[in-house]
Amino acid sequence: MTLPVRSAVALVGPTASGKSALAHDVALESAGEFEILSVDAMGVYRGMDLGTAKPTREEREEVSYHLLDLVTPSEEFTVAQFQRAARTSERRIASGGHGALYVGGTGLYGRAVLDDLDIPARYPEIRRTLEVRAANDLRALYEELVELDPLAASRLEATNERRVVRALEVTLGAKRPFSSYGEGLLSYGPVRVVQVGLDCELAVLDERVERRFRSWMEQGLLSEVAGLLRAPEGLGRTARQAVGYRELLRHLEDGEPLEQCVLEAITQSRRLARRQGRWFRRDPRVEWFRDVALAKRRLLEVLSRANGFVRD
Repeated sequence: MTLPVRSAVALVGPTASGKSALAHDVALESAGEFEILSVDAMGVYRGMDLGTAKPTREEREEVSYHLLDLVTPSEEFTVAQFQRAARTSERRIASGGHGALYVGGTGLYGRAVLDDLDIPARYPEIRRTLEVRAANDLRALYEELVELDPLAASRLEATNERRVVRALEVTLGAKRPFSSYGEGLLSYGPVRVVQVGLDCELAVLDERVERRFRSWMEQGLLSEVAGLLRAPEGLGRTARQAVGYRELLRHLEDGEPLEQCVLEAITQSRRLARRQGRWFRRDPRVEWFRDVALAKRRLLEVLSRANGFVRD
């Protein structure tokens, strides 16, 4: 699938590495020529602002942002839904003749869009039935997968309940083997969109994570979480798992000491940064930069070309 935009580039890397500020700077200097597509699994939720490092109201007035505030925190938002929303945003950007700057640290969502992954649909009723069966006899479920899709079964552990259930859910619901959707995240194809990685020393990253989270607390993150909790719809399963939010929820719901929850949120944010770094490091197509000025130069170089991405 050819991306329907004039030019495109992706800025990736771990949380707190400085991606958002750099992307905003590039888009701002372009005077509207480049628009930002946020690739953040939690940025899609309305009201989850501080803890997801969303651009401020003033920044959104300066630069066009996409894929933010799509649903309420009570809803579930799948990778497939995100992929479809991204395609809609790409068409809007194309209609204005502008370039697209993808920025974010949610690797799975990024690959779904940048690599145009074939994402299996979800079948909730089948899944619920399988989860009940898995709780009673996971081994039997795995053996059924071996019979229906031996290739998929060979790629996962028989004890991995989540993956066994998902593989069978798709195989039964789509009436085609789960493995027929391809190797997906297990392989890396040709470069469709240039990816610029913003690197940072771990010690510096750790310090930034703590400073940023404490700044969010001063700006009212606890009040933001409390407000979400009071909303009639409440918080859905996915929104509740957002790093920073889930720790503060333990203070609000279970009475755990606030400072203890803050320290845990900082620890989990640092772990998240390391997981994100490992995810992007596995992709040999990412071009890494520690110098922000050099990263900016590369972004502008790609975006300024008439064909700033490799077409299929």
